[in-house]
Amino acid sequence: MAPTPGPRSSTRERKPDCGAIADWLARAHPSPREAVTEWANRDVSLLPLGVRFDAVRVPASRIHRSVCSEDPATVAAALDDWLGGPVVRDLRASRGDYYVLVAPGAEWNGKEERLGKGSFLVVPRVGNPSMITHWVVPPRYPGNLCSTARLRALLTLAEAMKATES
Repeated sequence: MAPTPGPRSSTRERKPDCGAIADWLARAHPSPREAVTEWANRDVSLLPLGVRFDAVRVPASRIHRSVCSEDPATVAAALDDWLGGPVVRDLRASRGDYYVLVAPGAEWNGKEERLGKGSFLVVPRVGNPSMITHWVVPPRYPGNLCSTARLRALLTLAEAMKATES
């Protein structure tokens, strides 16, 4: 797993190499060329989890409560700051769940569902905006993934916010 750049790192300032990131993501697919073709034809590819990354499915309500906003730009900025790694949102279902990409086998004991080996995720093409399934926080570099510890901290904040609202 590649190191995560800090907030003052030049990696945050550089434009991501979309080709290298797409290649890294495509290699999660048994046939990487098929993933590339799917992105070219449909702007999304169905990638198996448990190979290069897993995903933690987080309900939109928990994310929005954690960052105190439903505004897409505010949510994206907050998730980028908190998690420092890729997050996909799928608006095909009414709930509009968020999928936080984490390392396969990374420790996770939260109540949110972790999707891994045997599961698939609809992954949008890097660098191509889409309204249905899209990158809320795109990967910055090949191998860029979110920390489960930081995700847990963010969701703990959501629980604290919910408790104060009651």
